[in-house]
Amino acid sequence: MTPFPFFFIIVFFCLFPFLPSSSSLHYPYNYSLHIDCGSLSNSTDIFNTAWVSDRYFTGGAISVVSEPLHYQHSQEKTLRYFPISSGKKNCYVIPNLSSGRYQLRTFTVYDNYDGKSHSPSFDVSVEGNVVFQWRSPWHETISRDGAYSDLFFTVSDNEANVCFYSIATDSPVIASLEITQIDPASYLVNDTSILVNYGRFSSGSDQWGPGFSNDTDRFGRSWQSDADFRSKVAGKTTGATVKAISAIKNVINVDRAPNYFPLKLYQSAVTVIGEGGEFLEYQLPVDAKLDYLLWFHFAEIDVSVNKAGKRVFEIVVNGENVSRVDIYKEVGSFAAYDFKYVVKNLSSAELSVRFVPIVGAPVICGLENYAIIPADLKTLPAQVVAMKALKESLKVPDRMGWNGDPCAPTTWDAWEGVTCRSTTNGSLVISQIDLGSQGLKGYISDQIGLLSNLVSLNLSSNSLGGSLPWGLGQKSLVKLDLSNNKFTGPLPDSLASSPLQIVFLNGNALEGQVPEELLSIGVHGGAIDLFGNKGLCGGPTLPDCPLFWSKNGLSTAGKVAIGLSCVVFICVVLLVAYICYKRRQNDYDFGLPHEMTSLAAKRNRYQRQKSLMTLEMESQHAKGFIPTYNAT
Repeated sequence: MTPFPFFFIIVFFCLFPFLPSSSSLHYPYNYSLHIDCGSLSNSTDIFNTAWVSDRYFTGGAISVVSEPLHYQHSQEKTLRYFPISSGKKNCYVIPNLSSGRYQLRTFTVYDNYDGKSHSPSFDVSVEGNVVFQWRSPWHETISRDGAYSDLFFTVSDNEANVCFYSIATDSPVIASLEITQIDPASYLVNDTSILVNYGRFSSGSDQWGPGFSNDTDRFGRSWQSDADFRSKVAGKTTGATVKAISAIKNVINVDRAPNYFPLKLYQSAVTVIGEGGEFLEYQLPVDAKLDYLLWFHFAEIDVSVNKAGKRVFEIVVNGENVSRVDIYKEVGSFAAYDFKYVVKNLSSAELSVRFVPIVGAPVICGLENYAIIPADLKTLPAQVVAMKALKESLKVPDRMGWNGDPCAPTTWDAWEGVTCRSTTNGSLVISQIDLGSQGLKGYISDQIGLLSNLVSLNLSSNSLGGSLPWGLGQKSLVKLDLSNNKFTGPLPDSLASSPLQIVFLNGNALEGQVPEELLSIGVHGGAIDLFGNKGLCGGPTLPDCPLFWSKNGLSTAGKVAIGLSCVVFICVVLLVAYICYKRRQNDYDFGLPHEMTSLAAKRNRYQRQKSLMTLEMESQHAKGFIPTYNAT
């Protein structure tokens, strides 16, 4: 594909109203975003269209065209370019979109902004599908004045990815991006194909629509003059000419769902005048490798045609008669009539569309030609999540171009250091990651476990740290090289269940017992290197593990021994407590009832009195004197 069929060459002295908002309340699709690439600030143009800076949507560098005064609007003057130092693949990520159908419109210009006089070669993809291919040298007019391109695509994951891929060492460049939501059933060939505009014209008028006039189109479609595509008028005589006609009143059945074709499209047309038998023919540039969707637009706006059968003609596409048309018979006068036709199996770079008269002269209001870009394979969503998580945790530098889908488009290289393969169910998966000696300084995200098809992982000779995630050790993993990093902690159990044949973990700070399954790799013809991990034990070149030590610290036996010791200790403590308790019971001093206490007190007084009397008698006896007591 070449860029030339994709765009409209813009006459910059025309007005430039972008994607006007719908004024009708019944039109439900009002989302639009206008991105001024390379601008440092947001702005509003003379048509009250709000343009936002692209600084939050992508990386790369900014510049301006070499002759800003040649361009009418600021969004045509500023540029975003992606030098090779930013990586071969760079993307605009537009978030928070509702699932549905959208139109994307781009403006691309070179204008020797870098002073190299070399227009760059690069590809552009949307949602993982290559849609534009720019190849140096560009046509002089396009390089100087720029070109608009547009397409229709579907968003299913709430964000749009527009990516640029450098060819050789050239720097992709872009001036503006616009995205507008449209009816989800519009131009629908299937749910996944992208429709790229290869030519859209309105008959009997000049260029109009966004970029050319103030005439509105809900989808932001720009319409060229049919004169840019008309190849010849031929018939029985050489004096046949094309005549433009205009409607004397408004045409009905316009601006209706799902395609919302505008009224202006049907208010003018061209026909042929001559002696009869003259036909119209248009030549449309195409890529013979693709299929094309043609939309034909008619309205009987000639008041002299007032009944069926007065104007009948055939449509012949590449020599094949595809339809016979009688507009009045189908819809009457001053009413829009449209139909589509898919062209397949092309053999040349031009598509011929001829209108051959049967009765009267043919008439046409407009024609659209879209390349049908089939959906490319995409990476499994779960693996996209894993790779984006790894991008953040490993702190992958911008120069490696880890942007967009890791594996798509399939015609581009995958992310640097990443190898992909297709599966039988039509998806792409990650099979290898090779990021050795890339100056990485983060850690391995536990999301790596989502890479269920990973065969080889090489993160050697970086400055990665932290523990190895438990998700590491996929059933598919054969080679693991994490040598010469700063990983710590035990080896995850999952490694023991992987079919690993090569394991290099030397030069880290890992600890714990090495699983026997890993040690057996060397025995079975594989290779394993654990040197330099002072905390590891249990291998042939490693120290023996303590009696109760396992690969994850204490072994099960060690934990049981500690548990039994704790039980014995608790039992001893309980026994000592019981003995103390019993002793306290034996030493108890039981209290007596009150009556017994009183009697004991009287008895004690009697005994004391008796003792005193005895002492006194003994004392008197010693002196030879016997006292006399009076009874009371």
